[in-house]
Amino acid sequence: MKHRTIGAVAVVGALALAAAVAMRTDSRSGADGAAAAPGKEPMAMPCDSERLAALTPLQREVLTRKGTEPAWSGKYHDHHETGAYVCAACGSELFASGDKFDSGTGWPSFMRPAVNGGVREAEDRSHGMVRTEAICARCGGHLGHVFPDGPEPTGLRYCINSAALDFQKEGLAPSPAAAAAADRPKEELATFAAGCFWCVEAVMERLPGVLDVTSGYTGGSVPSPTYEQVSAGRTGHAEAIRVRFDPAAVSFETLLETFWSMHDPTTPNRQGADVGSQYRSAIFYHGEPQRLAAEASKRALTNGKAYPDPIMTEIVPAAEFYPAEKYHQDYFNRNTQAPYCKAVILPKLRKLKLFGR
Repeated sequence: MKHRTIGAVAVVGALALAAAVAMRTDSRSGADGAAAAPGKEPMAMPCDSERLAALTPLQREVLTRKGTEPAWSGKYHDHHETGAYVCAACGSELFASGDKFDSGTGWPSFMRPAVNGGVREAEDRSHGMVRTEAICARCGGHLGHVFPDGPEPTGLRYCINSAALDFQKEGLAPSPAAAAAADRPKEELATFAAGCFWCVEAVMERLPGVLDVTSGYTGGSVPSPTYEQVSAGRTGHAEAIRVRFDPAAVSFETLLETFWSMHDPTTPNRQGADVGSQYRSAIFYHGEPQRLAAEASKRALTNGKAYPDPIMTEIVPAAEFYPAEKYHQDYFNRNTQAPYCKAVILPKLRKLKLFGR
């Protein structure tokens, strides 16, 4: 049984200006004056090659190497037209002009994203500070940071690089990038169980194209179970996650590859020190295409002798999914210093090269 200590990682709004200064004065400057995070290599992005090739050096520095443009230099910090701000890399809608405000920082500032799940957040510990990074959920491009010093009603300030954005004026035909994004299937669901849902959530939510991850319970017979009931092992439910993802940016097959790599599928009703049917390995498929893909991937691993023991993963239809209690959601990002997170989740993220995303 895991020992779960509930805590919180506070993000102090007063660090916002210091963060900006640190990035602007970093000794490793990128193209056009953008400061890159130390030692950060360009990130692969799930966008077509033509679109990536059209990015300016500054846009590539910001979006793929987490650079920061100099304050007051971007074309959108003092921009007041009505319309939508979209990702410069993939065209996804990110922010609405009605949520933009003048923060006096020299970067475009918004009180919230325009689309629920369109902007993903992750912990950023660069430059000796703890901040919250804002990331395009569709392509994984770096946008900027989020600070808790914005106006009501959200109290948040999304401090965004102009270089990470394009603007679509209201009433005009969408840009090619935005039009292509609008034509894609918007989202699909996938449900996995692979042991402690804290671990599985922390891994999956860092994949570009994953829009949202919810921890919960599924596969059992007790309606609306509590964590205590599931932990007792008498509900039939597994600790699981439901992934909402953009199939144009990340395929179900890629999610499957990550699922197999993050846990040991050969141990029935157990992952490490977590023992019980609630920790079983399972793929709960949503529709026939997912069933076929899951069975094919399991068969390929079996035939390729990827594991010394038989794979015990269940492949079953998705059933009623019950979201877990609020304190379980986004657990790792809110509790990175908790003992379980440091001992179990952090090494897993590092092994999968997902830490810092």
